[in-house]
Amino acid sequence: MEFETKVAIVVREDLASWQKLNVTAFLATGIAAAAPDAIGKPYEDANGRKYAALLGQPMMIHTGDLSGLQRAFQQGHQRELMMAVYVTAMFSTGNDDDNRAAFSTEPADQPDLVGVALRGPRKMVDKAVKGLMLHP
Repeated sequence: MEFETKVAIVVREDLASWQKLNVTAFLATGIAAAAPDAIGKPYEDANGRKYAALLGQPMMIHTGDLSGLQRAFQQGHQRELMMAVYVTAMFSTGNDDDNRAAFSTEPADQPDLVGVALRGPRKMVDKAVKGLMLHP
C-alpha cells in the first residue's frame, strides 16, 4: 500500500541510545497529535482485550549531524510540512511547559536540534530528508 503522506523522523547521530529513543518517541507523539486523521483503529487481541490505536502509516527514522537536521528543518519550513521538534535544552527540563519555554528561546532559524519529525506529501518529505541516512 502506498500512502499519500509520509512521516520521517531525524535524530542526531551523536546522542546516547536512550536519548535517540526518547526523542523519537516524543516526536512520533507530536506527529500523531497533530494528525489525528493518520491514526488507525484500536487493536484487539484474540481474547478480546483492547489496545491503543497506532499511527496508520510507517515512519522512517533517519540520522544525521546537526547541520543535516537543520537542513531538514529548513526544508520542512520551505515546503510547509507539519513538523515536531526537540532541542538539546529539552533534555534538562522535567515537563511540557518547561520544554516549550526552552524551545521558545532557541534561534528561530537554527535551533540546537536533536530531532525533527516531518509529515506531508511523500515527495516533499523525501526531498526534505534527502542525503540523510536511515537509522541503522
